[in-house]
Amino acid sequence: MIYSTIASQWGQLIACIDSEDRLVGLWFENQKYFPQIPKEAVWVNCHDPNTTGTLRALLEQLTAYESGSLRHFDLKLAPQGTAFRKLIWDLLLEVPFGETLTYGELGRLAAIRLDRESMSAQAVGGAVGHNPISIVIPCHRVIGASGSLTGYAGGLDKKSALLSHEDLSNPTS
Repeated sequence: MIYSTIASQWGQLIACIDSEDRLVGLWFENQKYFPQIPKEAVWVNCHDPNTTGTLRALLEQLTAYESGSLRHFDLKLAPQGTAFRKLIWDLLLEVPFGETLTYGELGRLAAIRLDRESMSAQAVGGAVGHNPISIVIPCHRVIGASGSLTGYAGGLDKKSALLSHEDLSNPTS
């Protein structure tokens, strides 16, 4: 695993790329559920001109997203989690730029995929909250039933800023 810090307009990010050149993590520094980074971790400078692969693509795509010229990330992803969490994260990848859905709607989509009648709101919320790849897997696009901004591991200020960036600002928070 290699790690790199990336400055964004929403705060400092830490990226983690695995040995197969896949993005396994993108966290806001010190966010809730921030992983323990091993002391022997290898850190690289993502701005080094010799940086290639997924880390280079991540930096370029985050820059394009910040400028408003990118609406969908195209990166090799390998988030680590249970099958249920991975299902929720896959569903989040289907939420288009500029749109939101509620936790209830996400639960209904998960229930359909799992051929169940319903899904626990707590389970859905837990999976969303433990998304290890912030911004790229757009968990910031999930809102409360009343349209309120609820739960974001990076902080509600960052969620609000990301939604505003996508012209989805929400007056109720």
